[in-house]
Amino acid sequence: MSPHTATTAAAVHPLLADRWSPRSFDATHILDDEELVSLLEAARWAPSAYNAQPWRFLVGRRGDTTYLRILDALVPFNQEWARTSSLLVAAVTEERAENGVPQHGPAYDTGLSVAQLVLQAHALGLHAHQMSGFDADALHASLGVPEGFRPLSVVAVGALAPADLLPPTLRERETAVRERRPGAETFFAHTWGTPLPVLP
Repeated sequence: MSPHTATTAAAVHPLLADRWSPRSFDATHILDDEELVSLLEAARWAPSAYNAQPWRFLVGRRGDTTYLRILDALVPFNQEWARTSSLLVAAVTEERAENGVPQHGPAYDTGLSVAQLVLQAHALGLHAHQMSGFDADALHASLGVPEGFRPLSVVAVGALAPADLLPPTLRERETAVRERRPGAETFFAHTWGTPLPVLP
């Protein structure tokens, strides 16, 4: 069991309990083609309303042009640690269908697709860290994102490196205990008049 394994109120799949978002990545790790295709296939087969599949991905391996352009679009705080990841993936969503009608929940579907990529990374023994700290206009301009597509997130993927390679402020976050809001403050719906089980 990893020191980052979640302390859950009930048993959940190890992929979920052990997944976490490090910032210390091995700058020498090379993501091979089989791993890359596996990650992208996991994202491709996500659930999608009406099978619209509104997600698109800009994928860069460390050192290539796409990677460098995505890295340049990150806020400085994220650039500091993300530059050692093996892969940077920018997720964008198509907000309208081909006929111009707004898509139904494209950001939701794209989030599901990214979640599957992240879990597949963990299944492969890799780690992923999702970011909202980036300049969407910079991604549009430098990577030719078409009009009607909205950048939603950037994901860094790679092999874990020791926390002590990070600057002190980031090292503290890297080694902190994982926490979540108590379940009782999150799940408050009732089913057919019957309260949900008491959660810690």
